[in-house]
Amino acid sequence: MMETKGSICDFSWPAPDFELKGVDGKTYTLANVRGPNGTLVVFICNHCPYVKASIGRIVAEAKALREIGIGTIAIMPNDTEAYHEDSFGNMKAFAAKHHFSFPYVLDETQEVARAYDAQCTPDFFGFNAQDELQYRGRLDAARMMPVANARRDLFEAMKQVVETGHGPADQTPSMGCSIKWKG
Repeated sequence: MMETKGSICDFSWPAPDFELKGVDGKTYTLANVRGPNGTLVVFICNHCPYVKASIGRIVAEAKALREIGIGTIAIMPNDTEAYHEDSFGNMKAFAAKHHFSFPYVLDETQEVARAYDAQCTPDFFGFNAQDELQYRGRLDAARMMPVANARRDLFEAMKQVVETGHGPADQTPSMGCSIKWKG
């Protein structure tokens, strides 16, 4: 397991569009998942211990974000040939097991992950209603183990985005496993 930190927020950077197949058989674009108050694009995979340790909290936060008008999509960018646990079939099982209420899509060519400059899983990109990046930080203070009364960094930042259109100046990068690039 190679531990990697996400990059810092490049405020107002425009969200790249995409067209990716979801585990539900539908194709998703940025417009399909955009919420009235913004969008969360999160890069995850099935095998990463950081994702496994936080997936319940990610699902809960996506639900809480939906309630304040933020749409969420999870993108799996890893090389599925080298990491079979991240295969499309296993993505379907992972989404079902964890009761995803948002699309889980495969970035088979890895072009979307490169366009977003995704670094790790999980890696969070929070956009305002104008599709401008306002948050590139962590879910919360927990990494592999939950932290009691941890500040909900992602939720609090996106709540601020909903209220003001802008994310917090102080953001802690996400930490997780490096993206498994092809060849």
